[in-house]
Amino acid sequence: MSTRSNDQGRAYEYAWINTLYKTLHEIRKTRIINNSSLDANRRAWSVMSEEIQAQFEISADSAVDTVLELEPLMSENDGDELLLEFQKDNAGTKGDVRDIVIKRNDIHWEVGLSIKHNHEAVKHSRLSHGLDFGKEWFEIPCSKEYWNEVKPIFDRLKTEKSKGTKWSELNNKEGTVYVPLLQAFMDEVNRVYTSNKDIPKKMIEYLIGTSDYYKVVSRDGKRLTMIHTFNLHGTLNKSSKIKVSAITVPIVELPTELVALKFKAGSANTVEMYLNNGWQLSFRIHNASTKVEPSLKFDVQFIGMPVSVLNIECKWK
Repeated sequence: MSTRSNDQGRAYEYAWINTLYKTLHEIRKTRIINNSSLDANRRAWSVMSEEIQAQFEISADSAVDTVLELEPLMSENDGDELLLEFQKDNAGTKGDVRDIVIKRNDIHWEVGLSIKHNHEAVKHSRLSHGLDFGKEWFEIPCSKEYWNEVKPIFDRLKTEKSKGTKWSELNNKEGTVYVPLLQAFMDEVNRVYTSNKDIPKKMIEYLIGTSDYYKVVSRDGKRLTMIHTFNLHGTLNKSSKIKVSAITVPIVELPTELVALKFKAGSANTVEMYLNNGWQLSFRIHNASTKVEPSLKFDVQFIGMPVSVLNIECKWK
């Protein structure tokens, strides 16, 4: 992610926590917790133009009432304090992808928001000469067969890096790098799946997180803010003492079966994974730098999700 995109993402998160606070503190006792992530996001907000700041505020304003409708416990005024907190940056590496956590300690309840600006990417994972994706993704180290398959590819990339070669100067990078790396990746996933049938579930939990949350995505060009519900464990959408949400958020069923894993038709850099219970993913591999290095990024996208993941459109006011 570029510095500009990163700053805009942080600024949009800041717009959201401010919008939540402004809306909620008029209804009940509410506080934003000070931490290093708040400081970083405030700095990113301060360098945005007034035009972008206004746009981010409109985007958040358009969806905040829907979030409050989904979660009656947020606005319930029961005399306790509602806390709004940015997650630390390292939370995502531990399987928690929520950016903002809203909680009431007195009732041991919390709900999270994952805030995205103009993109739906799930995770930017990597394949590299030293990264064990099996251990990172589903806690099973990659096999010797996998490392034997990828070693010649990464050895070549190390050599080209030492020469200062650019990716654009690499002959047939699709055929000599992308295709064999993706084939090794697919072979390893299939190999592990034959003896570990919980791999589909672990894969999805790694990619979308282990905690329930609402994913909020600003679509500036369409003047829409999207809310996607990831209620994997049934902790979202709880009623308050006096209100039941007008929107019912279903529990999402995780996959139990790997149906197919193959190259996308006509593509040399993307593979598609088909799981049961409505889950479909694409993995596009790409170089993230100008010069060759023995590491490539995955852009992981959902191309299909269960109908139990609600997609709510909030038009900008």
